Amino acid sequence: MKYLMGSMFDLKGHVSVVTGGSDGIGLGLARGLAKCGAKIAIWARRENKISQAAEKLRSLGCVEVLEICCDVSKEEQVRVAMKKTVTHFGQINSVFANAGIAKTKSLTESTIKDYRIQNAVNFEGMFFCFREAAKYMIDQGSGGKLIATSSTAAVLGSPNLVSYSASKGAMTAAVRALAVELGPHNIQVNAVLPGVFKTAMTSKVEGLTEYFLPKIPSTFIGEPKHIEGIAVFLASRESDYVTGACIPIDGGLSIIWE
Repeated sequence: MKYLMGSMFDLKGHVSVVTGGSDGIGLGLARGLAKCGAKIAIWARRENKISQAAEKLRSLGCVEVLEICCDVSKEEQVRVAMKKTVTHFGQINSVFANAGIAKTKSLTESTIKDYRIQNAVNFEGMFFCFREAAKYMIDQGSGGKLIATSSTAAVLGSPNLVSYSASKGAMTAAVRALAVELGPHNIQVNAVLPGVFKTAMTSKVEGLTEYFLPKIPSTFIGEPKHIEGIAVFLASRESDYVTGACIPIDGGLSIIWE
């Protein structure tokens, strides 16, 4: 499926960064953008997975894909990756801070190391990416879009996920603060809060599907394709009056949590 020029969500000429874009939800975000003609920089830690993802996006008609190895928890790597992206494309229009990790442990088994590594990738990674992108967006003078992949764990009680939930909660709080701060620069800042999705990360959690499926009104577990549409909307000019929003993408899980 190739993008349709002239449609409401035509992203031709749009440049987007997707961190953790080589698989799972990140690749779903990138795939939606690619279908609408965006140029995409995929940032991830493993070169082979980035290359595989890039080929998939090119097959969808993506105009151009830039492959960058980057660990978003490393401040200097983020700075270099953002500069590389802007130098290559000449601009930056949206950034999806999607890279994340989750470790399931009970409170009594958790260590400060468990907390710090999840906070470093999830929250600090978003912070570094948004800060560097905002510098360029402000200088460009044309605004932009900053979108964080948080989680329903940020707003719902989730057992054995205290460190993960804390990092995702910090992301949603920061999104609201940044929406106010960056609004005068025509930069919209939003978050998507995925529920349970079929990804490599969630497949490692034993019993996850069995636990959550009965609680989901839509009666099925999400797949990366279900995140494509919201990615396009939040990157496009159609969302210019949407900022500070934290949008659940969860099949209704968050409305009947018990």
